[in-house]
Amino acid sequence: MRYAGVGLVMLAAICWGISGGIGDILMNKGWDPIVISFYRGAVAFIFFFAWFLFRYKQNWTFSTRFYIWSLLAGIGVAGNFSFYFLSIEAASIAVAATLMYTAPVFVLLISFLFGIERSTLFKWGCIAGVIMGIILLTGAYNPEEVSVSFLGAAMGLGAGLFYALFIFGFKNASAIGKPQTILTIAFFSFCVILFLIADTEETVRVVTSSDIGWFLLLGIVGAGISFIFYVIGIRRTTPANASMVAMVEPVTASLFGVLLLGDHLTLIQVLGMVIILLTITVLSVKQADSGSTENRE
Repeated sequence: MRYAGVGLVMLAAICWGISGGIGDILMNKGWDPIVISFYRGAVAFIFFFAWFLFRYKQNWTFSTRFYIWSLLAGIGVAGNFSFYFLSIEAASIAVAATLMYTAPVFVLLISFLFGIERSTLFKWGCIAGVIMGIILLTGAYNPEEVSVSFLGAAMGLGAGLFYALFIFGFKNASAIGKPQTILTIAFFSFCVILFLIADTEETVRVVTSSDIGWFLLLGIVGAGISFIFYVIGIRRTTPANASMVAMVEPVTASLFGVLLLGDHLTLIQVLGMVIILLTITVLSVKQADSGSTENRE
């Protein structure tokens, strides 16, 4: 059962990594990142709504707090998808995917701010490690030859910040209701937000374009089945295992970019990526183990 859970989480992470490549292909065809983000979430919403209807009575929840947290999760995923594709457009898949996984650091800083987490030397060491990795990845150590534009780095970190908001929203809503209900509400709000922001004419044009297959594939692989795989998988494994396995996403995205799309990374950039991913993995596993210990007590 544990190995099945790890397999599902890994499959979800691979799907998320591939979605960055599909998004890059669509951007190279001239489609706007916000429109691409909208269809990724809109197609996924159909999957989650069908999952919700499967056991409608058991999934329904009457709680104002539940809806507030679910809506915040929706805002988080809307920002995450949008900034992720904008970062890919301004930088590369490898940079965008790696910077997005700085989310646990944002979660940690927000937890410090609200007194949810206790500040320790280990946690600040992890934050310092991630900052060092970002400096190496973006080339900020040499202002005259920065390898990643400020816009690309800012968008990648923005994706991480909104990912942290999704984590907060989903985690708090999960304590009250079912994941299929949370995802349905979150992605409905996602669709409303991005439809209002996106270019309406271009959004409508997608339906009759020759690229509709790519958009459907992006929604199915990049959010629809992948989120379902992840939610089911995380129930069947430990949070520590899930945290480590989820790092397959930036690795998959980076390989997709380098092998299929012709992206190039310097040795120093690769070192920065490794530092960020290793630090985030150690932090996530440590946090998960601490949480498990507290639950047992």
